[in-house]
Amino acid sequence: MFRKSLAVVAVAGMAVAMANAAEARDQIRIVGSSTVFPFSTAVAEQFGKTTKFKTPVVESTGSGGGLKLFCAGIGAQHPDMTNASRRIKKSEVERCAKNGVTDVVEVKVGYDGIVLANSKASKQMSITRQQLFLALAKDIPAEGGKLIPNPHKTWKDVDASLPDIKIEVLGPPPTSGTRDAFAELGLEGGCKKFKEIAALKKSDKKKYKAVCHSVREDGAYVEAGENDVLIVRKLEANPNAFGVFGYSFLDQNADKIQGSLVDGQAPTFEAISDGSYPVSRPLYFYVKKAHVGSIPGMKEYVAEFTADKAFGPDGYLTDKGLIPMGDAERKKFREDGAALRNNIDL
Repeated sequence: MFRKSLAVVAVAGMAVAMANAAEARDQIRIVGSSTVFPFSTAVAEQFGKTTKFKTPVVESTGSGGGLKLFCAGIGAQHPDMTNASRRIKKSEVERCAKNGVTDVVEVKVGYDGIVLANSKASKQMSITRQQLFLALAKDIPAEGGKLIPNPHKTWKDVDASLPDIKIEVLGPPPTSGTRDAFAELGLEGGCKKFKEIAALKKSDKKKYKAVCHSVREDGAYVEAGENDVLIVRKLEANPNAFGVFGYSFLDQNADKIQGSLVDGQAPTFEAISDGSYPVSRPLYFYVKKAHVGSIPGMKEYVAEFTADKAFGPDGYLTDKGLIPMGDAERKKFREDGAALRNNIDL
C-alpha cells in the first residue's frame, strides 16, 4: 500500500511539474490533419492579427500522427491541440489517459468530402465505390468468393466502361485521417456489396476490416505523404494519374483539377452538405484542457474558430472549402468549446 501511495504521489508530482513547464511557452502549438490544416491556419492567422496573442504554430502531421503527439503527455514539449479528419478512436483516448491527458475537449468544425480527382486536361471519371474497391484493394474476390491478389493493371480491367489507362492513384499514408475515411467510406462502401465479404462482418469482423480497408502495395496506389499541394502538382504533370484528398483542395484548385463522380454524384459543396455525396466525413480539433491557463490564448483561439464569422455558413472558412454544420450542431460545439466541456463519449 505504501509503495502504491508513493507511486501516486510521484505521478501527481510529475503532472504538476509538466503543467508548470507549459508556462515556458507563450504560443499555441497545433498538430494533426492535413485536411484541417488550411482551416486551422486561416483561424490562426486571423487570431494573430486581431488579438494580443501570438499567431499559433500549426503543423500538418496527419490525424493519427497528431493524436499520437497530443496524447503523449502534458507540458510545453507536447502540443496543446490537434486537428483530425476523423473522430478520435477509443484506443487513442486510452493512450491519452495512460499519459495523464484525461481532460480533452472535442470540437467538430464542419464537414468535408474525399475526392478522387484528376487533371482538367483529362476526361472526368465516373466510378462506383464497388469499382473503386476493385481497383485499389489489396485482395479482391474471384469466382466462388475466394480472395486473390488484385490483378487489375488498368481501369478498364476493372470495368469496360472505365478508361483504358494504367491505375495510378496518389494518396495519403496510413497515418492520415483522409486515408482512414477513404478506406471506410470509399473502399468499404464498395467492398460490402460483395455478399461473401459482407457476411464476414458478422463471423470475423477483424478479417472483414482487413479485406475492405487494405490498399494494394504494388505501385497502383502511391503514398504521397501529407502534402496535398504536392499531389495537385503531380496531377497537373501527369494527366493519367488520380489523387485522393479533401474537397477543400479540389475547391482551391478548381482551375487545374476536377473531382470524379462517385456513385453518380459529383463532389459539390451542396452534395457534401446534404450527405448525398457518399464519401464525406466530419472534421474536428481536440483541446488539451490541462494547458488552458498555462499556454496563453487557448480559450480565445477556440472562440475564434467556433464563431459564425469563421465556421458559419457565410464565414471565412467556407471560402477555404469547409462545409458548415447546421445551426444546432454549430451551437452545441460552440458552447462545448466555450465551456471547455470534456464531451468525448466512446
